[in-house]
Amino acid sequence: MKKNGRRKGRTDDRDTMRPEYDFSGAVRGATAARHAQGANVVVIDPDILDVFPNSVSVNDALRALAPVLRQRRRAVARRRGA
Repeated sequence: MKKNGRRKGRTDDRDTMRPEYDFSGAVRGATAARHAQGANVVVIDPDILDVFPNSVSVNDALRALAPVLRQRRRAVARRRGA
């Protein structure tokens, strides 16, 4: 049995780009280096958005909490290793 309709739906040659998308001035790889460094995206639950309305407030809170977490981690490591 041959499948005659296999090539029928092919649209490789047709230009499907919308006219409002103009990439004529684009530079290839302009953001590649920044993308290669990676990005961490954290989604904040809606019930705490009033406490952390922006990334600055999240970073401030984490910087305040970081020494406590580091100290706790060192204490656990000492108990396990000593």
